Amino acid sequence: MEDKIARLNEMIAESNSIVFFGGAGVSTESGIPDFRSADGIYMMNYKYPPEEIISRSFFDAHPVEFFEFYKKYFYYPDAKPNITHLKLAELERAGKLSAVVTQNIDGLHTDAGSKTVYELHGSVLRNYCMKCSKSYTIDYVVNSQGIPRCSCGGIIKPDVVLYEESLDEDVIGGAVKAISGADMLIVAGTSLRVYPAAGFIRYFKGRHLVLINRDSTDMDGLFGLVIKGNLGDVMSIITI
Repeated sequence: MEDKIARLNEMIAESNSIVFFGGAGVSTESGIPDFRSADGIYMMNYKYPPEEIISRSFFDAHPVEFFEFYKKYFYYPDAKPNITHLKLAELERAGKLSAVVTQNIDGLHTDAGSKTVYELHGSVLRNYCMKCSKSYTIDYVVNSQGIPRCSCGGIIKPDVVLYEESLDEDVIGGAVKAISGADMLIVAGTSLRVYPAAGFIRYFKGRHLVLINRDSTDMDGLFGLVIKGNLGDVMSIITI
């Protein structure tokens, strides 16, 4: 492990345009559960399968049940940026990191100070009326009884990408451009099973491709350096 950490630091020192691509595992150390681990959201015993609940068709057909689940399992007001979020913001300030591409919807990268963040799946912090497009805060949504509604009567939808919905084209464009222009791509905290997000790796044409993950993925063989372990432990000893 020490040799791998040393090699990671060498790669960072050699690079001037690093992109970090992260998944749910980035925020677990902030107290936000992931999806597929033994204690993840998809393993919860609920009256509907969680993967069905977070689909657009379920949202449209059963908004009461959707918001009941959403308010309980998708918003963590006490969550704070952890060492990974903070280290990435530090790398950006040092001129090493050019962008963060995240599958997370918690807003913690921005809270930590990162400026260039592409949120592929949106953010719980943004909410809008489906009828008039008026914006609302997360507190308004969470504190609403039942289905949150706008002053115009429309349903307020969180600006998160549900199953069966497409990713935002501008966000996709920014993420692809960042990854394509990077000389180093660090992928971390993700199963690399969720598409199209997982497919973004194919746009990387740079020198150093690194995976930092607790568990193995089907794509491990694509990476020049694979570090198995706790993400926070690895990030805490990165030198800048």
